[in-house]
Amino acid sequence: MSEVRPTTLRITRSARLPDPLRIARYERAPELGPNILFFSGGSALRRVSRKLKRFTHNSTHLITPFDSGGSSATLRQAFGMLSVGDLRNRMIALADESVQGNPAVYELFSYRFDAAAAQAELLARLQRMVAGDDPLVSRVPAPLGEIIQNYLGFFLDAMPADFDLRGASIGNLILAGGYLNHGQRIEPVLFLFSKLVEVRGTVRAVVTDDLHLVAALASGETVIGQHRITGKEVPPLRSRIADIFLSRRLDRVERASAAIDAQTRGLIRDAELICYPIGSFFTSVMATLEPEGVGAAIAANGCPKVYVPNLGDDPEQYGMSVRDQVDALLRRLRRDAGELPARRFLDCVLVDSGRGRYSGVEDLAAIEDLGIDVVDLELVTQRSAPLIDEERLVAALLSLV
Repeated sequence: MSEVRPTTLRITRSARLPDPLRIARYERAPELGPNILFFSGGSALRRVSRKLKRFTHNSTHLITPFDSGGSSATLRQAFGMLSVGDLRNRMIALADESVQGNPAVYELFSYRFDAAAAQAELLARLQRMVAGDDPLVSRVPAPLGEIIQNYLGFFLDAMPADFDLRGASIGNLILAGGYLNHGQRIEPVLFLFSKLVEVRGTVRAVVTDDLHLVAALASGETVIGQHRITGKEVPPLRSRIADIFLSRRLDRVERASAAIDAQTRGLIRDAELICYPIGSFFTSVMATLEPEGVGAAIAANGCPKVYVPNLGDDPEQYGMSVRDQVDALLRRLRRDAGELPARRFLDCVLVDSGRGRYSGVEDLAAIEDLGIDVVDLELVTQRSAPLIDEERLVAALLSLV
């Protein structure tokens, strides 16, 4: 019998938003749910992810590895590795929280050391964890407990003498230990982590390079490091961000590039809907679009593509209207894929103009001038105001697939 070659065909349909029948069908069989791909990082999608796993176990999350603040920064400085904090956060959000999902593992990976405790006290507790004598570890069933002890042991053996354990995420330490154990490769650890906590989706770093974000400001200044751009650990920027790029170093600009691998390209190719979601605009969303190959892969996929702008004040979007944000997305993607029509990268922008507060919301008509649809929905509820209601957003995205 001759081999049948698959044929790719783009089909368009009219979508009802929300579509109760489609949503109910996904909820009845989430294991067969759609593959919605998110370019993001950070915590903005935590509640959305927890809601989404009720309807699909097949979502894909490409996460930025460039964060340089928080407990991830301490690990990056010690071991010259990518940031793992956002990876852990997203996997925890997508984890099965039932008894079948190993709640003891979920609890352990979510646990942080006391930020006010003495270093000697924390070191002693970490040693007890490695030995399996700490309750958080001893409650984890075999053989998972032994694997966790092994990874924590690798971390402990490699830990610099001056490593600060205060406020450290145990999940991050386990990921770092696994990274070291697997020859500085994070993919095998993420695969195992996903199995340990029954992650309902695919979570992957968009690239695994040890690089840092740099913001080029309209004032002519450059700001190196994600933690200096977000306006969370240091005062917010007071000049508009004109562009971002990558640097090998955190102490000075040393331009670098990174490219997605074949597996990540395949994940983008197979997505049934691509979403540029809420979250820190440059350090979360745009950062995942920065590696070479992302724009071309998005353009090659004929699925619907959606942008969900932030509500309120994102310090990274200082001086930017929603149209400016769309322009920045298109500019970044075209830099990789070439001067293709806007609809190859973005089909619609989801807003709630009646309840939400956007920067420059009056320029929504200018987005439609690009040939991109602006879909105005009730995304903000009394419960969620002034932010987007995660249930409404999930319903809208599911209705588009």
